[in-house]
Amino acid sequence: MIATPSIIIDKRRKQTRTGTFPVKLQIVYKSSPKLFQTIFNLTLENYDKLVSPRLSPKLQSVKEKLKQILRTAEDHLSEMGTFSFYAFERDFIVKNPLFKVRKQLKEPTIPDLNNGFDFSPYHLRFPIFKEDHSIPGCISRVYLSYIKQLLQQGRVGTALNFRESYNSLKKFRGNALFSEITIDYLYQYELWMKKLGRSRTTTGIRVRVLRTIFNEAIETGIIKREICYPFGKRKYIIPTGRNMKKALDINDISKIYYYQPICTDEIKAKDFWLFCYFGNGMNPKDVANLKYKDIQDNFLVFIRSKTERTTREDPKPISVYITEDMQRTIERYGNHDKSPNSYIFPIIKPGLDPMQEYELVPQFTKFINHRMSIIGNHLGIEKKITTIVSRHSFSTQLKRSGVSTEFIQEALGHTDKKTTENYLASFSNDIKKEYAEMLSPFKYNVQ
Repeated sequence: MIATPSIIIDKRRKQTRTGTFPVKLQIVYKSSPKLFQTIFNLTLENYDKLVSPRLSPKLQSVKEKLKQILRTAEDHLSEMGTFSFYAFERDFIVKNPLFKVRKQLKEPTIPDLNNGFDFSPYHLRFPIFKEDHSIPGCISRVYLSYIKQLLQQGRVGTALNFRESYNSLKKFRGNALFSEITIDYLYQYELWMKKLGRSRTTTGIRVRVLRTIFNEAIETGIIKREICYPFGKRKYIIPTGRNMKKALDINDISKIYYYQPICTDEIKAKDFWLFCYFGNGMNPKDVANLKYKDIQDNFLVFIRSKTERTTREDPKPISVYITEDMQRTIERYGNHDKSPNSYIFPIIKPGLDPMQEYELVPQFTKFINHRMSIIGNHLGIEKKITTIVSRHSFSTQLKRSGVSTEFIQEALGHTDKKTTENYLASFSNDIKKEYAEMLSPFKYNVQ
């Protein structure tokens, strides 16, 4: 049982006129007790008599009712799953005739420990701060609290993802109550997104965030899972997008490598795209966060920004050999200040707040992707040439060269092998044709 019930007499609350004390149900959870007053008041003498086998009819009735309270409380607690005092009071105490009528319950919220944190720089990018959240049970309350937590942790990108999820749902049917978000609601939302031209991947991202908000509301006792949870087996299944293979083949990569840029922007974009490709498919955020202290014996050793929080207890550093091409990029664009804590590239600067720092990385990524798109057009490459394509291309070329998936997984910094497998592109049609011909070599040996 996750919480412990007991019956006690509250000796602090003596009734002067009758000399009695209130009898209460005590619930202890994580060493924290909370008292709920029953309709019974007893003298200390009568309370002590409750353990006796022979009682007056009136006192015997009180004893049986108190035993009933304790027994039903134990049963309710064992069935609760996720415990909170709010949920227990709402579902067990309120409207229970054996308890005194209490004031209207105030809905709990996710702990909002500002600690003097200034959210004003985020108000422009997060309009949810200025919205009305007065309606009990509405999703915006939990969205706002969760976004605040993310911003305090410096996780601006994730906070923006939660903002987009809330904004999308709000455009669909407003600031809905948790109780209104049913299985049918979610399927209707999916159809609405499809009519807007949104992909299954985008819909899945938005709904997965909503599922996190539901779990947070359950954890804090705002809703009950068994009553108000539309996700899971035989309920609503969150859609997943079709995995599009993004890798370039080795011929296209060769074209990019030997391409002669026609302006300085193309030179820079090409250099950083190849830096990502040769650098274990490094993403732009990790490039921006590299420091000179990460250079260790001709290797870059760093923790991926994306997994730094989730692997806090067992961080797995990525070790990247600095190739000649990567070294030239470092020498060409590196900061003059080569002290250990100095960033290698002047993409972000020390002293920026998380919002400013976050905005610089997408600008850097957009610059590379835009210029590489132009280069791709010059070279006649049909596939998009973006930084994420460099990551997929790195993993796929290693796989086609016979490198094990386990090595590629380590090189990419993935904690789950399935994630790595999603990066590995299917074999080209030419290779499939070559392999198919290997099935019947005897056809080509006829004299």
